[in-house]
Amino acid sequence: MSKATSVLLGIEDEFDVEGVVRTGPVQVKIIIEMRSGAAPCPACGVISTRVKDRPLRRIKDLPASGQSVELWWRKRRLACLEALCPRRSFTQVSRAIRPRARLTERLRDKLARAIAAGNRAVSEVAGEFEVSWPTAHRALVVAAARWLPEPTPTSRLGIDETRFRSVRWLLDGVTWKRSDPWLTSFVDCSLDGPGSLLGLAPGRTGGCVRDWLGEQTSAFRSRIELVIIDPSAPYASGIRAALPGVRIAVDKWHLVALANQMVTEVRQRVTRDQLGRRGTTADPVWVNRRLLLTGADHLTPKQWARLNSTLQRCDPTNEIAAAWAVKERLRLLLTEHQPSRIRWRLADFYDAALDAAMPETSRLANTIQTWWPAVLVALTEQVTNARTEGFNRIIKQTKRVGCGYRNMANYQRRILSHIAVTRPLRSAA
Repeated sequence: MSKATSVLLGIEDEFDVEGVVRTGPVQVKIIIEMRSGAAPCPACGVISTRVKDRPLRRIKDLPASGQSVELWWRKRRLACLEALCPRRSFTQVSRAIRPRARLTERLRDKLARAIAAGNRAVSEVAGEFEVSWPTAHRALVVAAARWLPEPTPTSRLGIDETRFRSVRWLLDGVTWKRSDPWLTSFVDCSLDGPGSLLGLAPGRTGGCVRDWLGEQTSAFRSRIELVIIDPSAPYASGIRAALPGVRIAVDKWHLVALANQMVTEVRQRVTRDQLGRRGTTADPVWVNRRLLLTGADHLTPKQWARLNSTLQRCDPTNEIAAAWAVKERLRLLLTEHQPSRIRWRLADFYDAALDAAMPETSRLANTIQTWWPAVLVALTEQVTNARTEGFNRIIKQTKRVGCGYRNMANYQRRILSHIAVTRPLRSAA
């Protein structure tokens, strides 16, 4: 046949098309044969051109022009010309089709990319390309091993956790134990780095952080200068054990979240003390609860007026207003990066917490005091864990699309392969 047919199918480098026959409305049968008639013997290396047999082997390939392709390879079996060679015959080998395979390599790659890039179910992709579930899953496993390189060294490492699956109670002998599985992610947070997901580890303890860092090379560990985490004591202990002397920074967003939680707890306690019940839509404080959590610099004049009116009419103890003032002073503190301004804002925050004299504000002040060295590093270096939180969103989306995963290894593979396939595409765009 014309060589243009081989070009149309994208196999012109190694194969020629011998024939094309329609076997159905959207099915075609294509017979191919390798262009070269010579091949070296795998045992002795002597090149042979003597054909012993030309059996047909059915190979699964990609659809062509919207039609299902039934690919048949007329595979030459050559006789070895070396009399002393123990192997009397052998078959030709192609780069496009691995030995003893029933799929082309481009179909395997297409299966893996369709699963990883779109976060699609393996069964859905297998049905689309008319292959079995194990075949599609094996293609993903092999491709993931090729896509996922070793973690590249970074000067700033971000660490955060996501939940692997829901809480379960497991029977251990005669007692029930709580299973609360988590997954810890390690992200490159350096300004000059690619910002990639470096790895995942099961758990959210200091041990999992220590073990993952211990598995990395000494060059990787020595490059790290700063680690950004949530205010998590287990993570901090694991970092100090694996990387002694490395500075730790606490993400500012989580400190604001703690302050907002403090305001919510004060509002709920005051409402219960005054009304003997929780807040409802009949209570202005409950209706405007979101205003209490909004930053003062983001409030419009109308929202300011509504907030002041609510606190004056519904906060006779002035405790909610005091808690809100403590929260706002912490937000002002977290916006500073000059040492002199930081010291002044810190004293103002402690004064407000002391004047409030409430258990909730005192607990927040104690938390800031406990983590202050790490908070100071975050303020002076102006670093956040935003990049890690961005990858957490992708991780949660992967779990949501898959409706959950039971196998931790498969879960990690799906996350890493999805990010490996999609991140370069986004960068190129």
